[in-house]
Amino acid sequence: MGTPLGNFIRAKRDSIRPQDLGLPTHQRRRAPGLRRSELAAQAGISVEYLTRIEQGRDRNPSPSVVNALADALHLDVAERMHLGYLTKISGGSCARHARPAPPDRTVRPAVRQILDLLEPGIAFVTNRLGDVLAHTSGFATVMRDTGLLDGDEPNLTRYVFTHPRARTTLVDWDRIADEQVFHLWLGPSTETFEWFTADFATVAGAEFTRRLHRHIPPARVPLRINHPHAEELRWDRETLELPTSDAQQLTVLLPSDEATSAAVDRLRRTHRGALRAV
Repeated sequence: MGTPLGNFIRAKRDSIRPQDLGLPTHQRRRAPGLRRSELAAQAGISVEYLTRIEQGRDRNPSPSVVNALADALHLDVAERMHLGYLTKISGGSCARHARPAPPDRTVRPAVRQILDLLEPGIAFVTNRLGDVLAHTSGFATVMRDTGLLDGDEPNLTRYVFTHPRARTTLVDWDRIADEQVFHLWLGPSTETFEWFTADFATVAGAEFTRRLHRHIPPARVPLRINHPHAEELRWDRETLELPTSDAQQLTVLLPSDEATSAAVDRLRRTHRGALRAV
């Protein structure tokens, strides 16, 4: 007997034209859409495993397998969310475990004092998930109109993969995206990694999930920002690793050229009096 998950995957497989994935179409096909072998190859799983999922004989595919199938089927955000729901009601792995708690967002008083000493410089504190936990007023001045600080709990990873302005704001978007995903594996814990990626992969899509298991340390590059009120800003980044128990980093952005320094001065005059947000 099939499951809602298996039925959905099979229906999507049947609806995809092989030529849309660059597959040969001259071969005779008994049914429209993708063969199981073609979808399995695209997702990086065996045909036997895909058959078990579609027929309801495997009701517990891992999140990585579900994400791989979503990528291979080219699902949009709404379809990915529906796929996640079907995984749960079909008895998937998400239903077997209690949802892990989010990581602690507390920034120690000593770290806040360091930020105060760095004023009016551009500095901020993050955890490995990308949460922006505290920052200087200088950071707010530079980032306020990029969209990063929109909302009550800004997050670099969410910004990079889901904000409509991220790709135009971050000149080296691909490199920064690689960095943010690689950082997820470094802490705070396996539980918080699973807590973050379980839902985020649904929203972020293939650009996120194809990086998840790459495990290649990204090259460190200067940060270049196309600012809406200035020319391209270029920054050197210095990062201080805070104690392991915090799983946090303090990053300072230093202008790498005179043009960036002058642009920051103009932004400060424009936004004089901005308060440090935490």
